[in-house]
Amino acid sequence: MTPPPSSAKVVRPVLAEVEDVQARADTRQLPINRVGIKEIRHPVRVKDRSAGEQHTIATFNMYVSLPHNFKGTHMSRFVEILHTEREISVESFRKMLETMTGRLEADAGHVEMNFPFFVMKKAPVSGVESLMDYHATLIGERKDGHTEMWVRVVVPVTSLCPCSKKISDYGAHNQRSHVTITAKLRSHMWIEELIEIAESEASWSCMEF
Repeated sequence: MTPPPSSAKVVRPVLAEVEDVQARADTRQLPINRVGIKEIRHPVRVKDRSAGEQHTIATFNMYVSLPHNFKGTHMSRFVEILHTEREISVESFRKMLETMTGRLEADAGHVEMNFPFFVMKKAPVSGVESLMDYHATLIGERKDGHTEMWVRVVVPVTSLCPCSKKISDYGAHNQRSHVTITAKLRSHMWIEELIEIAESEASWSCMEF
């Protein structure tokens, strides 16, 4: 290939500046209550009244409020904050919530930690022990520098059907349902305590009829 003459001019392309669309001002003036990520799984440690603690897998939902003058938030920072610790505990949960609202410059934040919680149960007739799992949730909200926390547990229960009892001399059937208890935390509370409350109320319903 013959090289161009030394007098030939080389034309270089002109690079045009690309507009940063994200930097445009948002004039809609619309705040958003919650924006974030959901259903992110991560290992956790939960206090266990009988064994000290148990290791399980939780699903996290993490949100912050978005002021009207913000166009969006940094989604990757949610995962980064969650992965700061190898295992999240109830104690580090509060700190994680505070860190999230601070790093994302949000006035309010909300985190939900949903996980299976296992309790050893004994069969009423055979006496055989086995693990039973309950759906538990730790909820944290931070607003204006103040943090509040709740614990929720869903407990499967059995109660005697009052209609069946009313029309039957014997052999009335039981009905299965779920009792959901949500308690606002002012101090430490065992999840087992909430489970026992739900189960005792179900037993009372059976005796009532």
